[in-house]
Amino acid sequence: MTRRLKHLLMLITLSLTITACSRVGLAYRNLDVIIPWTLSDYLDMNGEQKGWFNERLKEHLSWHCTTQLPGYLDWLDRLQAMVETNQVTDEALQARTQEAKAAIAQTAREITPSAIELLQGLDDKQVADMNDAFAKDQRKRQDEYLKPSLAEQIKDRSQRMDKRLNDWLGSLSPSQEQRVVTWSNALGDQNQQWLANRVHWQQQFSAAVAQRQSADFPQKIETLLVNRESLWTPAYRQAYANTEAQARGLIVDLMATSTPAQRQRLLKKIDGVRKDFNDLKCLKATKRS
Repeated sequence: MTRRLKHLLMLITLSLTITACSRVGLAYRNLDVIIPWTLSDYLDMNGEQKGWFNERLKEHLSWHCTTQLPGYLDWLDRLQAMVETNQVTDEALQARTQEAKAAIAQTAREITPSAIELLQGLDDKQVADMNDAFAKDQRKRQDEYLKPSLAEQIKDRSQRMDKRLNDWLGSLSPSQEQRVVTWSNALGDQNQQWLANRVHWQQQFSAAVAQRQSADFPQKIETLLVNRESLWTPAYRQAYANTEAQARGLIVDLMATSTPAQRQRLLKKIDGVRKDFNDLKCLKATKRS
């Protein structure tokens, strides 16, 4: 299961970027997948910090399951209705996207105080290790996404999308595959803008953590985790708007040319996600009460 639950929330909106998974519950045990960064990827927590974090994690999971998951099920119902009635339109996708973004922001806002408390307790070595992890992350992504030529980046992007779409819709027709190629070409050097903005965010995060005992540290972290868009570079803001528009256009066109078998496969996938959520013990307990 992908560690980025926000992709699950988006589902077909934006770009069908969910990674194939077997069980929602496998990832749901790690709440940090819901926030814009993954603590375990960048922080080397000591035993005391891990114990504290695990206890907070349980509390946040309980809150999330009882207050947020019911809304996700409603969201899936709206998504399913769009497919069943063949109303996958640009307007409808924008609405689902905004709802998903709001859900992500609400969860990030809820757990930000815990992130702040953890970060304030880091020692200098842990902060240095975090910065080293950021640098390693940047090098890895540059090699993967920027080192290839632009033509190779576009081809790789098409292939990744083909794989995701095949999982959700089944085999694509030649015209659908060509539409994916057109979509990837329209994004151009989006990799460059995306990575530059990611580095920009990490630099601001590192600068904030360096001053973690300052009075305005909580506000800075809340902005970094909850209001990330306010810190985007102008170039990425423009690129992201284009990325969203191109993704919606792709989805609208693919669904307009989809076969009954493709739509049935998609509906079955949505049912599977709904079942995984409904099977979570915490949600069952909420329904019984």
